[in-house]
Amino acid sequence: MKKATWQRVAAALLMAVMLLGVAGCSKGEDGDIIQFTMFGAMPQPEINDDNEIMNLIAEKVGVKVKETWLTGQTAAEAIGTIIAGGDYPDFIDGGEAMMALYDEGVLVPWDDYLEKYPNLKELFTDQEWDALRQDDGKIYWANQFQNNYGENRATTHNDEAFWIQVRVLEWAGYPEINTLDEYYDVLTRYAEANPTMADGTKVIPYTMLCDDWRYFCIENAPQFLDGYPNDGSVIVDKENLKIVDYNTTPTAKRYFTKLNEEYKKGTIDIEFATQTYDEYIAKLSTGAVLGMCDQWWDFYGTVNDTFKQQGLDLLGCNYVPLGLTIDEGMDNRWHTYGDTLNVSCGIAVTTSCKDPDAAFKFMNDILDQEIHDLRFWGIKDVDYLVDEDGMFYKTPEMRMQWADKSYQASHRCLYAYMPQWRGTSRDGKNAMMPEEQTSEFFSDLAEPLRKCFEAYGANNYPDMIGSVVEENAPWFPMYSYSNAMTTATPGGVAWTKMGEVKHEWLPRIVMADDFEAAWEQYMAAYNAVNPQDFLSEMQEELNRRAS
Repeated sequence: MKKATWQRVAAALLMAVMLLGVAGCSKGEDGDIIQFTMFGAMPQPEINDDNEIMNLIAEKVGVKVKETWLTGQTAAEAIGTIIAGGDYPDFIDGGEAMMALYDEGVLVPWDDYLEKYPNLKELFTDQEWDALRQDDGKIYWANQFQNNYGENRATTHNDEAFWIQVRVLEWAGYPEINTLDEYYDVLTRYAEANPTMADGTKVIPYTMLCDDWRYFCIENAPQFLDGYPNDGSVIVDKENLKIVDYNTTPTAKRYFTKLNEEYKKGTIDIEFATQTYDEYIAKLSTGAVLGMCDQWWDFYGTVNDTFKQQGLDLLGCNYVPLGLTIDEGMDNRWHTYGDTLNVSCGIAVTTSCKDPDAAFKFMNDILDQEIHDLRFWGIKDVDYLVDEDGMFYKTPEMRMQWADKSYQASHRCLYAYMPQWRGTSRDGKNAMMPEEQTSEFFSDLAEPLRKCFEAYGANNYPDMIGSVVEENAPWFPMYSYSNAMTTATPGGVAWTKMGEVKHEWLPRIVMADDFEAAWEQYMAAYNAVNPQDFLSEMQEELNRRAS
């Protein structure tokens, strides 16, 4: 029998032994196991009800959470439907619609539980917890991401970038690419020389996502191209502490002019304006898309796993980020170093929860290192091994299995939108996340990706970006304020209408026959919704945060 077969048999036997005590959970006879529900207003794959690690966690902490995710609606629509029906899950992450839940009065304050549950309290400093307080002085949710324990071990660029497949860079001889012109030039030349995939699939040099709130993929590049960090909704002029509207800068017009030119040349996907998020991910997963502008977290989980399963990573289809600026020689700030506290959304417990204390205890318990390892590393000797120095690692077969969709559904339970850590494990050696374990990161790189890093002298994805290394300003990120705006203020009304105008007009100006005429019409529509009301309120918030 082959070694790989013996490994699978051994893993199956070990799993059977470990799950003997929790077999009842998989049959729905949970005894003292508390069953909670959770809704997340974002698309995610659902796992099986008899998921192995979910049942193992339930045996250890006494709770199992049935997660459901956004399908066929926007976040606002889904949360609006839940509010109208009055039937709330125990846990909820409403994404951009959290304030609607707060206004409805259906969220449980965290204040009475933080001192009781130290793992939760440890997530943030007192100052950071205070930043999460709402108008009534209480805390109703906590953001789950971008929180480092111990040493920052980041190997990925979890932010936005212009991405490009490594096969394109290898074909071009690993050139320096710093501007939009250089970026689109290499995409176009590669597509002309290699018009199809090996299976005949037509190559798409560049695509964009305009679907729902994800239209940031087309909309907010001007702030980065001008060398500013991801404040999301505005630029902050640090020298003068002034809010700048990145939608109307000279760089914004130059950027959209370039998109219009590339669309007319056939570089940009003809379906970009109408494709849904699912269609976009499916298109990326074929390996045919050479480049796009997106956030890493928006695509990598599904796309990279598909590449690995189909061998497309070995063909150089993996994406690396480029720190483009509008002109040569400018500093870029695409990559955010350190923790980012987004106060506008996160995980919450609803008033429909019959045992809120158990709900908060569950969030506390799954931050214990043993449970955290189960969530993100898996089961020892099944999903990872430990060497003589106590360092975690995976075999190639384990990595392939972890990326398999059916294995993920039946075995892997990340509780991905519950509180979590990045950075260093409490043992002081291992990383909280496998992808941030230095040895594991390099071992998991396909050869074309490894060659690309070596060619550019990069040790990881942030090195590929080459952003300025600096501490975040006290006001950063400003999107944590704008994302929580409602139509209760003139600025909130303007913010909503600005989004509607951009959502309508930006695809149109990219596809316009007469760009100048379309840009003038867009600017007229944009100015008609009083963006100054929004900018004024953002200036007030900047002044408050900077004081």
